[in-house]
Amino acid sequence: METPARVVWCVKIKQARAAMSPPAFCGLSRQHLGELVAELAPRWVARCKSGRHERREGDRRREAGVGPKYEPVFTERLLVTLVHLRTGLTHEALGVLYEVGSSTIGRAIREVRPPPADRGFAVPDRPGIRLRTLEDVFAYAAAESVTLRIDGMETQVRRPRAGRPGRRAFVSGKRRQNTVKTTTLSDGQGRTLWSGAQRPGRMHDQTAMRTEGIAEQFHQHPGVRAEADDGYRGLANEFPDQVSAPPRKPKDMKAPNEGPVTERYGWCEMKRRQSSRRICVEHANAEVRQWRPLQRYTGRRETYGETHLAIAALVSDRAAKRPTRHKPSTEPVHVRTTAC
Repeated sequence: METPARVVWCVKIKQARAAMSPPAFCGLSRQHLGELVAELAPRWVARCKSGRHERREGDRRREAGVGPKYEPVFTERLLVTLVHLRTGLTHEALGVLYEVGSSTIGRAIREVRPPPADRGFAVPDRPGIRLRTLEDVFAYAAAESVTLRIDGMETQVRRPRAGRPGRRAFVSGKRRQNTVKTTTLSDGQGRTLWSGAQRPGRMHDQTAMRTEGIAEQFHQHPGVRAEADDGYRGLANEFPDQVSAPPRKPKDMKAPNEGPVTERYGWCEMKRRQSSRRICVEHANAEVRQWRPLQRYTGRRETYGETHLAIAALVSDRAAKRPTRHKPSTEPVHVRTTAC
């Protein structure tokens, strides 16, 4: 017979598990969580079966249901992974909630994290279509006449051990910290269309995108337009009709109050308008920053790319559901006269 203390402890554990499902902890609504479980559960089961088949080097030798139970179940493993990605809760704390060891939680996160990272990014007003590569994004922008917004994002990572080769490659010249740099592409409403090009923090934003092949995409899609900041001025010089960057500061404006007043005002106004057109991609980066690991990543740098893609894909699902705002037309409309 269980003691009252044991019963109270079980009730508290169940309540704590149930408290993990609200958006404040997992980052997803209940409807979104249900859709994600229905989408990823068959893939995860098939992946587990294929892995066991490879380890056995053949078919199953015992009847179904015999042997150790594979716990926690997939729904709990997915919820644990989402809570860890959202809040950065440690493996030990999650193990206490599910009454398993921290190694079991770590193994569950490693197994469940790859499927969300491989999903791609949601397309606004096109359910069921995902953008997985940079080629897909430019093809979508060309077909839908979407003006892309480009911006880089840096996340602080752990400092490599002293004497390790390539240690200086992660030192960002802008933040003076060890960072990993990624690039985000969004539409005019701040909805994430693609996020990737993970490179060490020392690499320039434009170099990272050129390595990813963005120049070839602008050549193949001459009708695609993009708004960028000062870090992509080289792309703006190479593609002046496609990429828009902030205007250069006039040479005679060495000090804030030097130069003609009209020239200073014109430069400031042009820069302000260009900034207001691309501020939406900053909002897209801010949505990703709400997830704890992308504020300061404390895990292994080798797993940062997978973590970033998983979080960015989940954020794109939520952003793609926002309704599209259409600009009102300024064309004259004929007024139909009615008979009295």
